[in-house]
Amino acid sequence: MPQTIKITEVQPGVAAVIFARPDAANALSTLMGEELLLAWTELAARPDLRCVVLAAEGRHFCAGADLKERNGMTDETWAAQHRIFEAMGRAQLAVPVPVIAAVNGAAMGGGCEMTLLCDFAYAADTARFGLPEVGLGIMPGLGGTQLLRRCAGERRALELLTTGRPFSAAQALEYGVVNGVTTPESLMDTVLAVAGEIASKAPLSVRALKHVVHEAHSLDLAAAMEMELSAYNRLFKTADRREGVASFNEKRRPAFKGE
Repeated sequence: MPQTIKITEVQPGVAAVIFARPDAANALSTLMGEELLLAWTELAARPDLRCVVLAAEGRHFCAGADLKERNGMTDETWAAQHRIFEAMGRAQLAVPVPVIAAVNGAAMGGGCEMTLLCDFAYAADTARFGLPEVGLGIMPGLGGTQLLRRCAGERRALELLTTGRPFSAAQALEYGVVNGVTTPESLMDTVLAVAGEIASKAPLSVRALKHVVHEAHSLDLAAAMEMELSAYNRLFKTADRREGVASFNEKRRPAFKGE
């Protein structure tokens, strides 16, 4: 059983990965990195999975790397730990279905990066974000520089990264870091409603959409449209496409099977 996270099935096909170190503000420890790596790897292999929610116990989402654990680390130990974190981040990105963050309290450093590694996010209006690594003599190393640039733009990203300045949930919405802001009490209900909506759609379509949106990002327009068309041509031959059209004409809810 994991010691630093919890994994639950909140709806059919919808899993929740929950940070469970509330007494340490859910700071990212070596063990937590190892357990997240395993969790993302196992979730990615589930054919029945339709959506994942990333959330946290307690007052804070994740305060970043556990600096108490890092205090006095040798360079070799630090590097070994970061390799675990790098693999964890890559495994999160590799989950083939949408991963949605539900951010409460502080999402700083690695916590902010894990929010950015999600496909999209919602935040409580009390949430705070930041990438303060520049004040520690390092910089983000889990994709924070590139993911923040992609959602907030180069000029805003450089401002936030080089000052290490924290920003509010309202600013995160303005910058494109989150998709919506709610009261703390409504946060999980909001995210679970979105997850349920995604889970009700054709799962092969959802997976194809995530793949094309992410993987075509670095292609020129013509190549990106070819990737889109290739995915489209696979989908219209599926049983789910036939079920979708039939259910529409029969005025009933579709029963998609991922086939």
